[in-house]
Amino acid sequence: MTEHDIYTRLSAILVETFDIEPERIRPEARLYDDLDIDSIDAVDLIVKLKPLVGKRLQPEAFKSVRTLQDVVNALTALLQTEEAPGENEAALPRAA
Repeated sequence: MTEHDIYTRLSAILVETFDIEPERIRPEARLYDDLDIDSIDAVDLIVKLKPLVGKRLQPEAFKSVRTLQDVVNALTALLQTEEAPGENEAALPRAA
């Protein structure tokens, strides 16, 4: 999943779940200041984002998140971390 895919899905969630006008949604938009996403809304957002990564999202991964781009970056990092072990395993020689 690309950053663009994540951003597109995140935008759809914000419109559908929080009734945020699409024109307010942009990468530099701050969750709290610009989009009125408070801490309770943030928990709902994390629940909605879980299907994107296919595993439980840890709140620690989102502590430094302030903007929509921060959310995209955090999800991208989680997805890359998830993919990395499989790639590394394939690179390791197998014992005969």
